[in-house]
Amino acid sequence: MMKKMSIPTSKTSLVLFLCQIISALDVPLDSKLLEELSQPPTITQQSPKDYIVDPRENIVIQCEAKGKPPPSFSWTRNGTHFEIDKDAQVTMKPNSGTLVINIMNGGKAEAYEGVYQCTARNERGAAISNNIVIRPSRSPLWTKEKLEPNHVREGDSLVLHCRPPVGLPPPIIFWMDNAFQRLPQSERVSQGLNGDLYFSNVQPEDTREDYICYARFNHTQTIQQKQPISVKVFSTKPVTERQPVLLTPTGSTSTKVELRGNVLLLECIAAGLPTPVIRWIKEGGELPANRTFFENFKKTLKIIDVSEADSGNYKCIARNTLGSVHHVISVTVKAAPYWLTAPRNLVLSPGEDGTLICRANGNPKPSISWLANGVPIAIAPEDPSRKVDGDTIIFSHVQERSSAVYQCNASNEYGYLLANAFVNVLAEPPRILTPANKLYQVIADSPALLDCAYFGSPKPEIEWFKGVKGSILRGNEYVFHDNGTLEIPVAQKNSAGTYTCVARNELGKVQNEVHLEIKDPTMIIKQPEYKVIQRYGHVSFECIIKHDSTLLPTVTWLKDNDELPDDERFLVGKDNLTIMNVTDKDDGTYTCIVNTTLDSVSASAVLTVVAQPNPPFDLELTGQLERSIDLSWIPGDENNSPITNFVIEYEDALHEPGVWHYQTEVPGTQTTVQLKLSPYVNYSFRVIAVNKIGRSQPSEPSEQYLTKSASPDENPANVQGIGSEPDNLVITWEPLKGFQSNGPGLQYKVSWRQKDVDDEWTSVIVANVSKYIVSGTPTFVPYEVKVQALNDLGYAPEPSEVIGHSGEDLPMVAPGNVQVHVINSTLAKVHWDPVPLKTVRGHLQGYKVYYWKVQSLSRRSRRHVEKKILTFRGNKTFGMLPGLEPYSSYKLNVRVVNGKGEGPASPDKAFNTPEGVPSSPSFLKITNPTLDSLTLEWGSPTHPNGVLISYTLKFQPINNTHELGPLVEIRIPANESSLILKNLNYSTRYKFYFNAQTAVGSGSQITEEAVTIMDEGKMAMASRQVDIATQGWFIGLMCAVALLILILLIVCFIRRNKGGKYPVKEKEDAHADPEIQPMKEDDGTFGEYSDAEDHKPLKKGSRTPSDRTVKKEDSDDSLVDYGEGVNGQFNEDGSFIGQYSGKKEKEPAEGNESSEAPSPVNAMNSFV
Repeated sequence: MMKKMSIPTSKTSLVLFLCQIISALDVPLDSKLLEELSQPPTITQQSPKDYIVDPRENIVIQCEAKGKPPPSFSWTRNGTHFEIDKDAQVTMKPNSGTLVINIMNGGKAEAYEGVYQCTARNERGAAISNNIVIRPSRSPLWTKEKLEPNHVREGDSLVLHCRPPVGLPPPIIFWMDNAFQRLPQSERVSQGLNGDLYFSNVQPEDTREDYICYARFNHTQTIQQKQPISVKVFSTKPVTERQPVLLTPTGSTSTKVELRGNVLLLECIAAGLPTPVIRWIKEGGELPANRTFFENFKKTLKIIDVSEADSGNYKCIARNTLGSVHHVISVTVKAAPYWLTAPRNLVLSPGEDGTLICRANGNPKPSISWLANGVPIAIAPEDPSRKVDGDTIIFSHVQERSSAVYQCNASNEYGYLLANAFVNVLAEPPRILTPANKLYQVIADSPALLDCAYFGSPKPEIEWFKGVKGSILRGNEYVFHDNGTLEIPVAQKNSAGTYTCVARNELGKVQNEVHLEIKDPTMIIKQPEYKVIQRYGHVSFECIIKHDSTLLPTVTWLKDNDELPDDERFLVGKDNLTIMNVTDKDDGTYTCIVNTTLDSVSASAVLTVVAQPNPPFDLELTGQLERSIDLSWIPGDENNSPITNFVIEYEDALHEPGVWHYQTEVPGTQTTVQLKLSPYVNYSFRVIAVNKIGRSQPSEPSEQYLTKSASPDENPANVQGIGSEPDNLVITWEPLKGFQSNGPGLQYKVSWRQKDVDDEWTSVIVANVSKYIVSGTPTFVPYEVKVQALNDLGYAPEPSEVIGHSGEDLPMVAPGNVQVHVINSTLAKVHWDPVPLKTVRGHLQGYKVYYWKVQSLSRRSRRHVEKKILTFRGNKTFGMLPGLEPYSSYKLNVRVVNGKGEGPASPDKAFNTPEGVPSSPSFLKITNPTLDSLTLEWGSPTHPNGVLISYTLKFQPINNTHELGPLVEIRIPANESSLILKNLNYSTRYKFYFNAQTAVGSGSQITEEAVTIMDEGKMAMASRQVDIATQGWFIGLMCAVALLILILLIVCFIRRNKGGKYPVKEKEDAHADPEIQPMKEDDGTFGEYSDAEDHKPLKKGSRTPSDRTVKKEDSDDSLVDYGEGVNGQFNEDGSFIGQYSGKKEKEPAEGNESSEAPSPVNAMNSFV
């Protein structure tokens, strides 16, 4: 069976061509193997076929080749052997075929002009290079010539010829002036492909004497200059216009031949006035897209990379206003030879077959010829294994002696192609190129590829085994590749182990072991999640991974499949990515990529950055009418949060410039709205977009729109008529706002008449104000009032009427028949007759009860009068007076109140309160302790609340376990202030309870504890303690404590006086007296306490005194009849001396409730 292999072209290196072998025998890229295998020469580098050299520099003709053994080199020049050693100017580089011709040391480049060819040869064959034509570049000078000035009539055409010297390669032509400035070119003046300068028509400004043609020879880096050409343009009137005439090419048709792959340049330059315009077409087809370009103001048609399909007729048409002219260029595309199939190297084993194919195309079709080792195959040594069949050489049963290098030459009249391809016949025993004991690591459930790179000729057979004594591997769970690789499509944990590869051919056998390890896959167990974040917020993406413990993962974050921005706001942690101060540009897809040496996993999440919308823009007003207009706009970017609605605001530049008001709002899907307008307003509108994040900045204002004036549509609101004096009526209203005026000259028509009297309306027109005062009115009579707006264009609709009153005056009479019913020692009920409404002379607001304590009946001592005030709202005729002191003399009076103030007071009414229970004794002091007695001293109650009849003392001993002994009670006359208790137990603690009694009952008690004196030993200790207590430091400490207590008492007193309530309710709550019934807040029976002068109402909830003398059986009235208020303090003559405080000090503490036995020091101190 014939087997085919291919190797790259002759210019590639040994490694490159071996990489591309596709024959039955593959040669792996193993450096040691390549060094050992024989190979025919291959040309790897050579100079170009047409090699133009700089005659001033050394000539280097390249020829590099490789082979095994290394090839030797030789050259031919103009078809004959080039004796390099005989020419001192020519050397060959070591281990190379490159020639260096020394020109810089006396050699002449022209002497070495010719055709060179290199041959590289070793024992396996010979490869040859292309024919390299060496030509030195030339940059000759212009021939001297005498140039006559060009005299041209304005409007005529002109051609300035350059005719540069023939150089190698051809020069680049350009025109400049004496100042080395390029001459400007245009549709009228341009340079042709041949270098001439064409004027379609000359103008006076074309006159100059320095038209200079330059030729630049790039190869030698020289520029040659032609003699300056003078042009003088003379004018004739009138200038005659002419239809187009072609300056180049001439005639109506021409031909052009171009080679395949080159650039086709076609040119048409026309004369005429006006300047003609050039257009190009291809007859019977279209100009090729993407390869067609127009240059030189469309005078040149350029088609790149032409092919045979571009052949045809191309027409250029020159046209101006007077006519047109055209020219047809017949283009033929020829082709130098080009490869269809270039021959490729063959590596064969002895006895194998193969072919070399050489196929080329061109126009005309090229001829194919073969050479063997650089010699025409017809005269080359015969080889029975080869047969030439046109463009193919067939090899059958090759032997090692069949190795050679074959050359294929494809040529026609436009060029040639030469390719080298060798046939290399090798006989080699098997070799395994994969390193021994190579370790492969694979992720579980992934394919495992175990290499067994081999070489041998003939091609070896490959077998695989698992384990040291395993059997040959077969079955569907394995895939055996032609290159020796064993594939396990799905590697499992049990696939791990040692595998053996065996290669054998008829020349030998070899084996190699490799090892396979299976690793756990890398997984992302916590993937980043989709995030929506507001602009300037912080966001974090998680990427928590799990991986094989023997693998080291690396985590990389990408944004939109690219690296993260180089920004300190991006913080990459161990298992997260945090972005600080998020901006709009951070919007995108973030990907976490985890790489190990064996696998890679990734997970992505989208970050959506939301923000307030961008402001709308392009506001437009349409459909302008007197009372409406259409507003439209274009929404701004919604910043990833849909716009929910648009808010439209307006500015009235006529009345309130710079102030924007809310107009309306529409859904976010709407971008146009019809707005209602008011007359006489200079409107500007702006739009604000709203989404869930917030409001956008306002749009730019729209254009202004001034509506026409009209009479007012509405009248002032909140019209009121309230007198400020007894003889006037003040009419007030809320003026219309600027845009409500509907026109200039806003005024108000104010009308009034007395109600229930058959009077006509009295009217007055006032300016744009907010009140009008009517004088000379009766006191407090009702009026009908109305206010109507008007402007220069008319009146507003008829206004509605409101009822007002003229001014109030103080009430004229005092309430009569004032009666007081004393309910108990702290509560009284007052009654009065209402005053006639006519005498109130205003809005009745209620009644005020002034009451004050004259003196205590028990002490008969007068004191400063503290007047208290209770206000009872509405037309009430009774009220309750709480918080009275027992056994005291009181007076009160009642006054009626209207909006102007209080009326005269009723005559003072006196009443007395009955006795109540006393307060606790002011103090209880225990002194003079002995072994069996104690002396008690006390002070009378601060508030006796009646006549004291006696005191009651109760006491009982306390043992060491804090248990109380039997209680002893003693009755003491009221006139006593001390008592000696005898027959007490020594060294015993006693607790005392002491209170006072009136005829009503017992008051609250005061408690104290004391200890009788101990025995002599304990007395000595107590004495020492007394001595300690009298030391200076101890006295100072006690003084400091006393000062602190004094400060606390002052603070408490100040806080108490800041309160505005009379302490009835709190005391009732504290003592839970069943005699006090709950109040009803909605009944006004309890008045409002107020300052006697300011008459300020206070909160409800006054308290009863601490003596709790209110008895259930004595009170028949509900407490809902109480008033509320704050009292003021007055002297007896009524002058104000201070604010009444409704709070009183708490009752004295009922003794030390602790039953713990005091220390001896404390016990002794209690005696002092």
